[in-house]
Amino acid sequence: ATCGHGCKYGECMGPNKCKCFPGFTGKTCNQDLNECGLKPRPCEHRCMNTHGSYKCYCLNGYMLMPDGTCASSRTCAMANCQYGCEEVKGQVQCLCPSGGLQLGPNGRTCIDIDECSTGKAVCSYNRRCVNTFGSFYCKCQLGYELKYTSGRYNCVDVNECVTNTHRCNLHAECLNTEGSFQCKCKQGYRGNGFDCA
Repeated sequence: ATCGHGCKYGECMGPNKCKCFPGFTGKTCNQDLNECGLKPRPCEHRCMNTHGSYKCYCLNGYMLMPDGTCASSRTCAMANCQYGCEEVKGQVQCLCPSGGLQLGPNGRTCIDIDECSTGKAVCSYNRRCVNTFGSFYCKCQLGYELKYTSGRYNCVDVNECVTNTHRCNLHAECLNTEGSFQCKCKQGYRGNGFDCA
């Protein structure tokens, strides 16, 4: 079983055949599956798609039950929660549908937690954190691109000199560096490599 392009979120099962982990789709299992768009719908009221998964939440006045259904609750209706609520020992508590969201100061609406700035997100070397509403993902640093090499996905240096994405002067040489590039004026010319005279 060899998969030339690899299986990002799955396993190689045969010649270029991937078996995707739950929550992922595509020929190389590189796309997030939007469970909220599936039939039958996984949630009774509202659905929030997340990376590799999804979260259910209820309309105001309803409580989220363990099986993803929404049960009517008079006490919940009075709490006026944005994403449904739960009752714990007679106390009504508003809920947020994702660990990347937190209850706002009013205790009813949910606000995003920026995992990138709080340091909660851990991205591996060569990757930078990108915050999303309710979550985050890791993206290759500028000057690097995601490539499938030696059995796994890695962020590899982009050779700007070969891809012609450098801004060197016509009379300058392009020198590739890790994650970037440098420009050097050719013999007989002077300047910083971007301007040569």
